[in-house]
Amino acid sequence: MPKSPTKPTLLHKVNDHVAVRMTIIFGSIWCVYAFLVFSLIPLAAPAWQNTLLYISNCIQLVALPALMVGNAVLSRGTDQRAAEDHAALMEILNDVRSEVSELKMVTNDLARKTNAATSLRPSEVVSFSNEAVINVTENEAHEAVAPAKG
Repeated sequence: MPKSPTKPTLLHKVNDHVAVRMTIIFGSIWCVYAFLVFSLIPLAAPAWQNTLLYISNCIQLVALPALMVGNAVLSRGTDQRAAEDHAALMEILNDVRSEVSELKMVTNDLARKTNAATSLRPSEVVSFSNEAVINVTENEAHEAVAPAKG
């Protein structure tokens, strides 16, 4: 049932309220008990069977459309929540897609820089800060020349 673009009137609100209340009442266990007792009345008073059958048919004619309208009114809220959840999930999905796109760019940039660094000739002097400088070729020479102690 498509949503009406107009604001609901007082009559619509009252009708919706009555339909929902009837749906809740007919869906209760107390209503089941009442109809069970109602269905057993012909056992105690067989003469009233035709009258009770007429009343039963009238209840069914009123209850069925009321239950259908009540369910439709209740499902409107569910449909609205589902639409809101869908919109929120789509927003989250778009955020995740943008984050993944940024991660791909960072990963590609890192891979490019790593490839560029591996293609360079190894440096002989490595500086960790302004104060510590290590000459790589000098350390290798000392390690090769140093005698083994044993």
